Amino acid sequence: MLGDVSEDTSKRGRTKILADIGNSMVKLAVLSGVRQGMPCLKDRFNLNSHDFNCEGFENWLMTVAPVSAEFYVASVYEAAAACLETSISAISATRNLSVQKQRVLFSHLPIEVTTEHPEHVGIDRLAAATAASRLAIPSHGAIVIDCGTAVSVDLVSPDGQFLGGAILPGPSLLSRMLADGTSLLPEVLSFGEALPAMPGRSTNSAIVAGIGFGLRGAVCRLVAEARRKIDAEVDVFLTGGWRAAVRGEILPVQEFPDLVLSGIGIAAIEISGL
Repeated sequence: MLGDVSEDTSKRGRTKILADIGNSMVKLAVLSGVRQGMPCLKDRFNLNSHDFNCEGFENWLMTVAPVSAEFYVASVYEAAAACLETSISAISATRNLSVQKQRVLFSHLPIEVTTEHPEHVGIDRLAAATAASRLAIPSHGAIVIDCGTAVSVDLVSPDGQFLGGAILPGPSLLSRMLADGTSLLPEVLSFGEALPAMPGRSTNSAIVAGIGFGLRGAVCRLVAEARRKIDAEVDVFLTGGWRAAVRGEILPVQEFPDLVLSGIGIAAIEISGL
């Protein structure tokens, strides 16, 4: 049962570890307790989804859970999820670590999904929406902007229903698509927090301007459309590794780097009965 007082989950057995497996990064954190209905996270650790650092992961895991661990895994990238689970099994066997693993599914999240095929919605989108629905002011709807490899703008109704949303490529994916689809344009990987220069006075800076302003414009328009679809006040939440690309464009907005992990934590609380 969710309460208003934080409770140290380590006192209740296995160390509970949350895993958000995305297309670019594997984000890990320890569920340390519950406060005002929201999970408390600590000891965050990130891995590259395409270049898994097994030694670094083992060192982190044995530090935060030297005796036993219970993993709650939400994945949109099965190859990285398989790599993580293989590493967990290997560490468990060689380091005498007692481990349990639980895949987080949409049915584990306390949110009603009203899309055509709820089971096909990305678990990261649903986890972020679940966390946002808990953070939003009562009677308010929620709009979730998640800027990662892909950018999603999703809607949650005031009564906590996930309504769906929109998905478009993120900055790095847009840059890669330009490079792959043309013979001369390079892949640009530098998209900082500052507004790009316009006009761009080199090919690289022109690409940065096009992607930077294009993405800002797309997200602003999508948020405006989302506001029109929700017949109530809305709270807007921003998360994801590329969130700096749209920071400052939509106000007011609440920035939560760990919104997806928080949603996974809510699922872990529901599953374990904390």
